[in-house]
Amino acid sequence: MSRLAALALVLLIAAAPPRGREVRLSVQPGSALEATARALMAHDIRAARRAGETPLVLVGSARLATAAGPAALFAQVQSASLCGSAGCATSIYVRHGRTWVRVLDSVSGPIRVLATAHGGMRDLLVHAHDRWIWNGHSYADTLPVPPP
Repeated sequence: MSRLAALALVLLIAAAPPRGREVRLSVQPGSALEATARALMAHDIRAARRAGETPLVLVGSARLATAAGPAALFAQVQSASLCGSAGCATSIYVRHGRTWVRVLDSVSGPIRVLATAHGGMRDLLVHAHDRWIWNGHSYADTLPVPPP
């Protein structure tokens, strides 16, 4: 391989977005994970039922903390009234003692857990371009907000 080709390959790899591990959401009827998600997302489920729909609950889990600890719960309620043109929103919950705390709410698109971390929690990548980092209490978007 020529020196120029090797340099081009290095630049291509460096410019590539981080990969991470995708969190897979699935229907898990009767599982403890689904029961927890249904309890946490009860408001959305009731809203869909009021609209005459039978919502579908998708769940997944992934370890977000860099230290030992329980996995986070990823939950998504799918129904025509709750999902829009951007897709269905996913919320992420982390367990603190006996309580589940929502640390990221209403993001749409595939979510990847990255190797990089801030404050002891792994960074998240939503839709391959939107990085979210831990701010000590929840996940914050790193994209700057355009001025009004």
